[in-house]
Amino acid sequence: MPDEQSIQEKIEQIMQNLPGIGMVEGIPTPNWDETGTIEQEMEKYNVPGVSIAIVNNFEIEWSKFYGIQDKESNKKITKETLFEAGSTSKMFTAIAALSLVEKNLVDLDEPANDYLKSWKIPDNEFTAENPVTLRQLLTHTSGMNRPDSMFGVEEGETVNILQVLTGESTALNDPATIEKIPGSEHQYSNIAYIVIEKLLQDVLQKETSEIMKELIFNPVEMKQSLAEYPSDATDIILPHDNEGHVKKSGYVKGTFGCAGLLSTPEDIARFTIDIMKTYQGKSSKIISQSTLKEMLKAQPELDPAKFFGWTGQGLGVFLIEEEGDLFFTHPGTNSPGAVCMMIGNPKTGQGLVMMSNGIMAELLHIEILFAVSKAYDWSVYNP
Repeated sequence: MPDEQSIQEKIEQIMQNLPGIGMVEGIPTPNWDETGTIEQEMEKYNVPGVSIAIVNNFEIEWSKFYGIQDKESNKKITKETLFEAGSTSKMFTAIAALSLVEKNLVDLDEPANDYLKSWKIPDNEFTAENPVTLRQLLTHTSGMNRPDSMFGVEEGETVNILQVLTGESTALNDPATIEKIPGSEHQYSNIAYIVIEKLLQDVLQKETSEIMKELIFNPVEMKQSLAEYPSDATDIILPHDNEGHVKKSGYVKGTFGCAGLLSTPEDIARFTIDIMKTYQGKSSKIISQSTLKEMLKAQPELDPAKFFGWTGQGLGVFLIEEEGDLFFTHPGTNSPGAVCMMIGNPKTGQGLVMMSNGIMAELLHIEILFAVSKAYDWSVYNP
């Protein structure tokens, strides 16, 4: 473990020198001729608050938090402040599903409808000879819609997961629909992960919050994390739009599978560390090494120029394979204004988790990623 002085120097190096962003062949690259401090960049992007955790040598080396939870209360962000993880939640849904595969409760390559009880994936001409499998749902190759309508609920009403899947009653989203032959191509789908959440519920006969505590949160000691929005939230961010205006959370009950995790960078860092240790054969708290390596295998491969430098789609995670290194990552964005990003290297035990409460933090997170990559000499995002 580095001494306190060297850690503080690292933090100073990163947070006082965030680079601008350029693009080369569709891949973000750092512009070191234009740098700013974390405070300057937060102001530039109208991001009121950001929280960060750095993993080095398979442990949390340091964490920092800046700014406020929202511009109405001006309450400062602390280590315990909860953020919305957005689509980073998909990694948790995927890990939970893979733990069921290990227990022989589910098969990756059998029809997913064999395990769904109270709702089934609607059959149509695309599924006649190619039923949707769990592997396809996990790898965004099921042919399921995104949906373009995204998720919402009628004002003052509540919604459940069945209403989200069918797009009926108080849910405002399009229903789950198969638009292409399953297995034919990669098409990102949020609602596919809600289907996986329903499958977990049907197989285990438990609610999502209980499933996540039992399979993930408790084993890796994610003590701050929640699988549903609390009714008495007191230490949680509010979203902010691209102009920095406070907005009501866009959280919709019944959508944990794709975007419902509430957590902190340190908690997600603990999850990231366990994934990396499992890869090394030094942990089996959630799933085994062999299953984890299957999760981190490209299926299918992706064009880096079209996918922000990602080279492959694993089971619930995006991959970057470069110079012999393997990085796994999953960003998350919840409209109207919450952003998360995690990335880890299971070969070196290095990683980064960032969570913010402004929609433009997608750019701020890229700048921080560049600065961290340079300071810690990562092989990616460090030209």
